[in-house]
Amino acid sequence: MAEQTVRTKNIGLRGITVADTKISYIDGERGVLIYRGYKIEDLARNSTFPETAYLLLHEFLPTSQELESFEAKIREFRDLPAFVIEAMKTWPREAHPMDALQASIPLLAMADPDLADETREGNVAKAIRLIARVPAVVAAWHRIRRGLELPPPDDALTHAGNFLWQVFGKKPDEETARVMDVCLILHADHTFNASTFACREVVSTRAHMYAGVAAGVGALSGELHGGANARVMEMLQKIDRDGVTDIAAWVRERLDRKERIMGMGHAVYKTLDPRARILKELAFQLGEKTGQKKWPEMTEAIERAAMEELQRRGKTGIQPNVDFYSASVYHILGFPGDLMTCIFAVSRIAGWCAHIIEEKFGEAQGKPALYRPKAEYVGDYCGRMDCEYVPPEKRAK
Repeated sequence: MAEQTVRTKNIGLRGITVADTKISYIDGERGVLIYRGYKIEDLARNSTFPETAYLLLHEFLPTSQELESFEAKIREFRDLPAFVIEAMKTWPREAHPMDALQASIPLLAMADPDLADETREGNVAKAIRLIARVPAVVAAWHRIRRGLELPPPDDALTHAGNFLWQVFGKKPDEETARVMDVCLILHADHTFNASTFACREVVSTRAHMYAGVAAGVGALSGELHGGANARVMEMLQKIDRDGVTDIAAWVRERLDRKERIMGMGHAVYKTLDPRARILKELAFQLGEKTGQKKWPEMTEAIERAAMEELQRRGKTGIQPNVDFYSASVYHILGFPGDLMTCIFAVSRIAGWCAHIIEEKFGEAQGKPALYRPKAEYVGDYCGRMDCEYVPPEKRAK
């Protein structure tokens, strides 16, 4: 069969359907996000991150016994292989956490006994190890770069609680651990975003799961994808340092200069991102508890002023996205800005692994095909299709 050419160049594949999926669904017009048929609001209210991860990997919510077994497997693999820790201790302390995380993924691959097992069961086993170990890698690098040892995992803590313990060396209370848990649920999947597409494209070559995840981490590291919450926090801190009191004027001046309000607007959602609504509640909850209400209050003031000003200018469909309030949540929890994108990865590893398994086994789309888009050749150095080779010594300067 001749290869069909569809011209969709230079639009970032936006609006182009490239595969089927059963994992998650977005209705950008109505502000709906669904994981395997379940609304994100219901999962955030009632589920836990391990249960949500199980749902993403297996298509259904587990029984109590199934969830207990799944959580036990995650706890079993929380310890990092010693050689991974030793390797990390040799790295430059100024290395960005996302670079450290990406460099760690191939090391984790080397330690996985199921690396070459390309059955569905083998890939689920790899996914569980990654879900368990990516948080440990993030915590380990944060500790190592500060000259501190990584605390041993605490099996009495939840997945989210143990992550906070290993990052900060302090046992979180139940309420704080639950806030972290909800954050992980909210970021666990988001259909064919840039990092998920990177994962799926790589494993479409029959590369193993760790290769796909390393690509996903690389895609997530870019500021247009995973780095926006850190930039939101930078924006808030600058407003605070500068002593800005008239937020409405600050918003108008920024828009007049055609500068972005970080955390406002989304490639898919044309209304409020449903995750932003939940994160806003969490931000105010934490702010009240810790005495740091100024961050969510400042964020809400920017939201209100921006919405009013954008409406006045006739610009609709630009509302807060997931990064807008997650910045305040993570900051109040104690995370530095350069670790915020890593938290995204700690959560999204569940979705990445689910998509990798779907890509490998064609759950929703028949036999998977190697991704091979076309590019249109638009020019060359000499302006022709038949440039004549000239030896270096005879080339004109």
